[in-house]
Order: sequence, then structure tokens, then C-alpha cells
Amino acid sequence: MKASNYETDFYTWTQQQASLLKSGRLSELDVENLIEEVETMGRSERRALESRLTVLLVHMLKWQYQPGRRGNSWKFTIDEQRFSFQKVLKQNPGLKSEIDAILSDAYEYAVMKAAHETGLRNDLFPASCPWSLDQLSESSYYPD
Repeated sequence: MKASNYETDFYTWTQQQASLLKSGRLSELDVENLIEEVETMGRSERRALESRLTVLLVHMLKWQYQPGRRGNSWKFTIDEQRFSFQKVLKQNPGLKSEIDAILSDAYEYAVMKAAHETGLRNDLFPASCPWSLDQLSESSYYPD
């Protein structure tokens, strides 16, 4: 199989690689590009978890720091992102070992985004995430 299909027809390349794997023709695999794609898939799952946590944290910050603007839309977003980040984590339990770093990165971006969306200064928000993973996971928890 031609490695050039990787560059010109990614779908066909994936089907060819799958066929080679299924038939045990391992010496014909495009190993270099397969390695790259497998690593990319792992990074994609990490980014998905971080993205869900970021949106959750933005809305938790807005909920806490703008109580007069609370509404069903914010509540739904909190619930939805809470559900989604837990789903990503359940489907990728290997990410649990990285959760502290992912949460830290997500919180840093969430503060910047929340400050922009609320008009509040960044330094009004805590320097590190004020909520535990248990609180972020708890369906009935909303910050005061």
C-alpha cells in the first residue's frame, strides 16, 4: 500500500491500514503515519476533556461571581458540561492520572474567558481552581 495515500486520501489510507492489520500483513503497514495518528487520537481525547472542563469552569465562575445573572441557560450548560466531561473521563480512564494537570490548564483558560465574558478583572478570581473534582462532578453542586 502506498504511504502517499496518507497525504492524498486519508479515508482510503485508513481503510487500507485496517485491512492490512486484519489480514496480518504487518510488514506492509505505514507504521510511521500509524504511530502519528494513534498519538494524535490520544491528544484529541485529552483536549476534549480539557475543553469540557473549561466550559464547565467558565460557567461555574460566572454562576458564582454574577449571581444576579443566573438563569436556566447557565444551569443547563453546567449540567451538560459536567455530564460530558465525566463521559470523556469514563471512556478514557487513562486520563485520570493526568486530571490534576488538565484541570489546572482548563482553569487557567477558564479564568481568562470568564473575565472576558463578565467584564471582571482576572485577579478577582481565585488563582487556582476553588472546586474539587468531586464538587465539579456532583450534579447538585452549584457554587454560592
